[in-house]
Amino acid sequence: MDNLVKRPLTKTEKTIRRYKRMRKNKKARFLGTMINPSRFHVSQLKFLLILVPMLTVTILPLFFIVSHAFKPLDELYAYPPRIFASRLTLDNFTNLFTIASQTGVPFSRYFFNSLISSILVIFLSMLIGSLAAFSFSFLKYKGKKTMFMINQIAIMIVPVAVAVPRFIVLSALGITDTMWAHVFPLLAMPIGVFLVKQFMDQVPRELYEASVIDGANNFQIYRSVVMPLVKPALATVAILAFQAAWNNSGTSELYVTNEALKTLPYYFSTLTMGTSAIAAQGMSAAANLLMFAPNIILFIILQNSVMNTMAYSGIK
Repeated sequence: MDNLVKRPLTKTEKTIRRYKRMRKNKKARFLGTMINPSRFHVSQLKFLLILVPMLTVTILPLFFIVSHAFKPLDELYAYPPRIFASRLTLDNFTNLFTIASQTGVPFSRYFFNSLISSILVIFLSMLIGSLAAFSFSFLKYKGKKTMFMINQIAIMIVPVAVAVPRFIVLSALGITDTMWAHVFPLLAMPIGVFLVKQFMDQVPRELYEASVIDGANNFQIYRSVVMPLVKPALATVAILAFQAAWNNSGTSELYVTNEALKTLPYYFSTLTMGTSAIAAQGMSAAANLLMFAPNIILFIILQNSVMNTMAYSGIK
């Protein structure tokens, strides 16, 4: 009988349940005005009239990337350019992997380097970004506003502007020409900190206060209370981190000299050297599709989380 008695909820658990009910019930009056609605509603027509033409213009380059990779050589330089190929072929991919098999370092080694560095960048960027966002959103300390302003300014700085300082730091740490040279330059993600911080600002302060009353420290609140509520924002950070790491060729050019430690984008960018211009064009198209496909697949899988993050990041 004692096992059938339910444990009374703590104040933190009650607040979490109330917050989840509030988010679940916080719906627009009409389905068509909801963020990322689950089904069609007549009130969506006014949005579709604007979005469909914009979508058509936006999606054409994606079709061109896919079609260009399967075009035969005689259509690659056709004028005027054709978006859709009249005859599909796998010759570009065959030529690409034929050339790849003749290099000293196998293709699998470059792929492994990109995969490992991407996984490390995703995990560490989510960890560091969420800790910084939790600090900016929940903690009180001197200089917090100034540090957050610096983070906002850092969003506007292009990576090439800090290439030399990054090289000096990596050299001082002794991690040039190692796998970590692909990881460390990409760990600082100001846009990720901003998105997660804005999402955390929507979490009720009562939830934090109730956790403190229940005896939880800041790390316990971060891990057990806040993190489960900001999963959509973390999914968005994961996409941004993956794109930055997977498409990264700059670290291989600037910080790594060992060919066996370089990444797949750098490998594809140098693979077509020494071949004819026409064949190189086809192989480059195939390589671009191989690099592009994982990005779009990951975005399709996590698109709902991205939509929720963008919506909550702009709502106060």
